[in-house]
Amino acid sequence: MTTRLPALYAACLLAVLGAGPAVAEPVPYRLDGLPRGEALSIRAEPDAGAEVVGEIRGRALVSGCTNDTPSRTTWCRVKVGRAVGWARRRYLVPE
Repeated sequence: MTTRLPALYAACLLAVLGAGPAVAEPVPYRLDGLPRGEALSIRAEPDAGAEVVGEIRGRALVSGCTNDTPSRTTWCRVKVGRAVGWARRRYLVPE
C-alpha cells in the first residue's frame, strides 16, 4: 500500500495544479510610440492614477493584456527586472 502513496500524491498534485487559472507564458515586447529617451511607467494597478512601481526603457516581458478596466484602456501585465505591474498597451510592440 505504501508504494502506491507517492503515485496518489502526484496525481492529486497534478489535479490541484491543473485546476488553477492558466498563466500566459511571458512574451518579450519593446517600447514604441514614446518620445526618444522617455520611459513608460509600470503601475501597481491598471489605472493611470495608480502608484508607479517601475519603468520600461527598452524591453519588458508581457504575460497578458486586458481592457476590462474602468477607463476601458488596455493595460498589460509586465515584468522588468524586479518590477512587476501594469503598463499601457499602446506603447508596447511584440518583438
